[in-house]
Amino acid sequence: MGAMQIPTRREVIENHQEAGGRVAAVLPVHNPRGLLRSFDLLPVEVWGPPGMDTTTGDEHLQAYTCSIVRCSLAFVLSGALEAVDVIVVPHACDSLQGLGSLMIDFIKPSQPVLPMYLPRQAGAAAQDFMAAELRALFERLVEITGKRPTEVEVMAAVEREEEADGLLTQLSRQRAQLSLSCPELYRVMRAREYLPAERFAVVARHALEQRAAEPRSGVPLILSGLLPEPMRILEVIAEAGGRVAADDLACCGRRLYPPGRSDDPLQRLAQSLLGGSPDATRGSSVQDRVDHLQRLVLQSGAKAVVFYLVKFCEPELFYLPQLRAALERSGVRSVTIEVDVGDPMSHQVVTRLEALLETLG
Repeated sequence: MGAMQIPTRREVIENHQEAGGRVAAVLPVHNPRGLLRSFDLLPVEVWGPPGMDTTTGDEHLQAYTCSIVRCSLAFVLSGALEAVDVIVVPHACDSLQGLGSLMIDFIKPSQPVLPMYLPRQAGAAAQDFMAAELRALFERLVEITGKRPTEVEVMAAVEREEEADGLLTQLSRQRAQLSLSCPELYRVMRAREYLPAERFAVVARHALEQRAAEPRSGVPLILSGLLPEPMRILEVIAEAGGRVAADDLACCGRRLYPPGRSDDPLQRLAQSLLGGSPDATRGSSVQDRVDHLQRLVLQSGAKAVVFYLVKFCEPELFYLPQLRAALERSGVRSVTIEVDVGDPMSHQVVTRLEALLETLG
């Protein structure tokens, strides 16, 4: 079976709107998809986007703000989001919280801007906090759309998203058995950022049927950070003799959400969103992050961890020294690479990856 054609973000948005649906632009990291879909709002994630000229946004932000936020603000100011109906800003970090405040109080786009706070701890209290945030978001969406979905409708939307999340988990964990190249696999997995759950399920099942005749070669690595941008990073790793055996990326591996358990749909969604891998943007402990990375190393057979970080990403950088020290104590090599999502892949990055893989090969 050949590769399945994945529609673009623009095509998906236009098709949804032509059918009478609305669109929500959602900034990183954790996306309340089930809640939005119950209002017939298609959640489309905005991770920048990469390649934006950030000049218009830079005049409103500190020079040390990360490029995802700078690109996002420039994207809003360019008018590129005029077609969407709401903008959701999860408070995953201080920079995103600042961006949300800017858009609510100073640079006011034509659409409502809806913040969503995330708990910075685990346990029952965190789930209750998250559920309360989702209920507040629910009521704002009722005001905006004039629609009030029933509990049954919200639960059905949440369960559809859980099915899609389960398929994303299978793609991530079965990658070694699939015939897709690394860039092809990540194109499929990152389609979760904008495809409706039911369409993603079709694409994911097709990808899972593409089984490799023999195990994929290459030195196994773990890729950690926010997102694999520029996407050229995946080709560079393969060309240098490596392969991504697992990832700890905020856009993929940290969002392999388990299904919730509650009979209340918003509690269930809260349980799912907080059930993903330990994550800096949710305030997970350093030890939880260390334990998670070490489990990934054991499960994947990885020889090293590549911390592929967006410049000035404070949540990632705060954890980095302790993560690298813990990995070193357990005999796992690591390397740190900082990039700006708006810049092309530099020769320095290529050289550092080649040097790492040469010593591991």
